[in-house]
Amino acid sequence: MKKLIRSTMIAFSLCGAMIAKSQVPIYNSYPSASAVIFLDFDGHTVENTSWNSSGPIYCGASGLNNTQITEVFNRVAEDYRPFNVNITTDSTVYWAAPANKRVRVILTVSSSWYGSAGGVSFVGSFTWGDNTPAFVFTALLNYNSKNIAEATAHEAGHSLGLFHQSLYDTNCIKTSDYNPGQGTGEIGWAPIMGVGYSRNFTLWNNGPNSFGCSNYQSDLDIITSNNGFSYRTDDYSSSFTGSFSAAFSGNQFNINGVIEQNTDQDMFKFAIPSLGRFTLDAVPYNVGTGDAGSNLDLQVTLYDFSQKQINVYNPALLLSSAIDTTLSAGTYYLKVEGKGNAYAPNYASLGSYSLKGGFTANATLPLRALELKGFINKDRHEFNWLIDADENVVSQILEISTDGTHFSKLAHPDNEARNYSYTPTSDGIIQYRLNVTFDNGRQYYSNIVSLKQNSITQRPKLASNLITTNIITVNSPGNFSYMIFDLNGKTTGKGSLTNGTNTINSHNLRSGMYMIRFADEVHQWTDKLMIQ
Repeated sequence: MKKLIRSTMIAFSLCGAMIAKSQVPIYNSYPSASAVIFLDFDGHTVENTSWNSSGPIYCGASGLNNTQITEVFNRVAEDYRPFNVNITTDSTVYWAAPANKRVRVILTVSSSWYGSAGGVSFVGSFTWGDNTPAFVFTALLNYNSKNIAEATAHEAGHSLGLFHQSLYDTNCIKTSDYNPGQGTGEIGWAPIMGVGYSRNFTLWNNGPNSFGCSNYQSDLDIITSNNGFSYRTDDYSSSFTGSFSAAFSGNQFNINGVIEQNTDQDMFKFAIPSLGRFTLDAVPYNVGTGDAGSNLDLQVTLYDFSQKQINVYNPALLLSSAIDTTLSAGTYYLKVEGKGNAYAPNYASLGSYSLKGGFTANATLPLRALELKGFINKDRHEFNWLIDADENVVSQILEISTDGTHFSKLAHPDNEARNYSYTPTSDGIIQYRLNVTFDNGRQYYSNIVSLKQNSITQRPKLASNLITTNIITVNSPGNFSYMIFDLNGKTTGKGSLTNGTNTINSHNLRSGMYMIRFADEVHQWTDKLMIQ
């Protein structure tokens, strides 16, 4: 039985004017792939398909200019980047693809034949082999490139066998057929098969679909197992011995890569010829500021020549990462991977990225060691540091960052001081580094220290992290929400807490490690659970 999915996740008015039709630019995201998703912007007449119960359907062009078309293509291409499928705007590529491994998504102003909807698609039509298309109605989406791209990836997802990612309350009552996600800013997240118009970070998801709160839909598994294609071939090794050598040219290197699966780790090595400053910008693919359109929250780990971890770089509020540190001569390694964040699970943080490394050598070697250490003592952050150098210190500044990229002055200790402490006024992960200048004019940065400041407000607490019965006991100072999820990011329970002792039934949880996240309107806290 063919299943029709109507996407009504819009509340826009029609624009009166239509943009004149122009030549559509030709793009292909992965030309070597045999499977094809064709984005048709220039109009099409639909005949002899499952839509044609009342004759041909005449679809006008998208009404988008080439700049908008390019943005829509780039956003959709990134959504499907991990897979062995070609997103194309070229009809000849569509017609050359196997009939049962292709779908046409018609982006059109013509919607009156169907009604008021953001788009519509038959579930599973990608493999039917009869050229049944999906539709996205651009005028009803107010010609907004971001929203049109979200709808396009969504409708193509239906054709690949996906239903909606839905939202349910603690009583298993559906509150929305479209999961709207959560969070704000760069890391604000929603499922592609939910509704992501107001979120920057939209991803594939493993969550309950339209048919019940316990009917979990793993988008990645369905896409890669039912449509004649799977993931792209891994582009870089995950081992130290197989790591890709990044060679400096003009004191820089540039690398592009793709995180294809949530188990993928890309390893690189580079050689520092002498003591100097090493910088790295690790940026997920995006279509604008704030990593707009990115599908990957990057984490970078730096190791020394003995494969000992030096530091992990993953700013809490950004999808990109950066390194700015002083390194001695030798070989170093970088591990690049996708991670979840405060709002998004780790399940599908996938996509393409670029690395830009830089090195600035020091003409002299006054510095033998510059090491910063940090600790949490109750509500205070305490630091001490080692400076081993021939030259005298003329300035040392302890710098602070809440995003891992932009540092500002926290304190200016005396030149002889080697420790400092203070009480933070903000919550979350805070990063620190020491900026030291010597009397020969040379400036150096220490390693970066990350400390997680617990909320200054009271929070729910587990009576025990080890659960040997079917009851999880939580002591709460007020009204909070909770969510339990496994180590793959799959939500296994959620609900609300009231003031006092709360009990949560855990009979449906298998033995193993879980995470429980508590939240109020401002703060979030995450603890580990072990179910025996």
